Amino acid sequence: MSTRPDHRAPHAIHDFVGIGLGPFNLGLACLTEPIAELDGIFLESKPDFEWHSGMFLEGAHLQTPFLSDLVTLADPTSPYSFLNYLKESGRLYSFYIRENFYPLRIEYNDYCRWAAAKLSNVRFNRTVTSVSYDESAELYEITTADETYRARRLVLGTGTPPYVPDSCRGLGGDFLHNSRYVQGRAELQKKDSITLVGSGQSAAEIYYDLLSEIDVHGYRLNWITRSARFFPLEYTKLTLEMTSPEYIDYFHALPEATRYGLEAGQKGLFKGIDSELINEIFDLLYQKNLKGPVPTRLIANTALHSAAYDTGNGTYTLGLRQEEQGRDFSLTSQGLVLATGYKYVTPEFLAPVAGRLRLDGQGRFDVARNYSIDTTGRGVFLQNAGVHTHSITSPDLGMGPYRNAYIIAELLGREYYPVEKAIAFQEFSAPEGNVV
Repeated sequence: MSTRPDHRAPHAIHDFVGIGLGPFNLGLACLTEPIAELDGIFLESKPDFEWHSGMFLEGAHLQTPFLSDLVTLADPTSPYSFLNYLKESGRLYSFYIRENFYPLRIEYNDYCRWAAAKLSNVRFNRTVTSVSYDESAELYEITTADETYRARRLVLGTGTPPYVPDSCRGLGGDFLHNSRYVQGRAELQKKDSITLVGSGQSAAEIYYDLLSEIDVHGYRLNWITRSARFFPLEYTKLTLEMTSPEYIDYFHALPEATRYGLEAGQKGLFKGIDSELINEIFDLLYQKNLKGPVPTRLIANTALHSAAYDTGNGTYTLGLRQEEQGRDFSLTSQGLVLATGYKYVTPEFLAPVAGRLRLDGQGRFDVARNYSIDTTGRGVFLQNAGVHTHSITSPDLGMGPYRNAYIIAELLGREYYPVEKAIAFQEFSAPEGNVV
């Protein structure tokens, strides 16, 4: 008989509560479900699992292989693996014949929904409104509209909400953030002109999608990026060793100022464009240009400084600056897409426990090596908001199972899933003493 407490008990005290259910906390739910002596429950405000549905473009795939699923790199025998999903879905042989390690994005979302449906420790339609701490009982109290949950520890997995630049906040009209692109695509393509602002994979996927049908709908298409070029994701194998325990140890031990300087320069390691897609964009431009000049412009090294919307003619006017030349200019467009990505925002429900959470000199969470952010170093753990402390491993799907295995060891006080200590061929720190 299981020793796990009844989740339905009105005054149950959980070992931990996970707030938010993106891929990382969902992976934690899968990995903790079979551990009888660890009672956790996960609260998600949405009615079901959903991950970047606004970018379910045909053919769009993950930038990491299928082994970076919810569980495999922590527990290859888990029933919640992507391969088991394929087997139960009747598509394992088709995936094998496809000979492509990279799952389609819509397929990965369906896999996550499949896993979530199997779990007993997940609660949807639970919007957390407040988190407080009962000092006498040494328990966190997590309040939703209908219930209050009590737990010894928290795991925050609320994710990173869509980021809208300051220049576009409060901007009128029907502009789209890339998180809603698929939902607004049909109306967008009815406009005479469309401007895309942003860099990275999402921007490139949207540009390719719009460019594919530019002659069908007859719009003018602009792509503005602040980056100096349309840079590819660096995906060489020695670079991938930076997603390793050794590199986390090295990066985390650096001075705060050094880490922040590196964070700014490492975006190409996890925010670049798939090199194959870059080549496909060029090939499509070449192909369409055979019939005459394509009504499109790609403008790099250009930052968006201001934006205004004219309700009379339904037109956006963008104030832009070519950074290297220091030259200002403007651009008008009927349609506007902001492929400006996502940025972590501290949830408001944490306000009552703010005094228990550590901040660094920049006002961001001071994430310890064990992923805790509270003053005790063992009470509140954070998913995917630690690029400034754990480098590119923070958003990497493949490092999610590693982080979860680490957090589980902290929750249990012992290692349950083996946590790798060293996997890299290269050395990141200077050796001790002289090298012979």
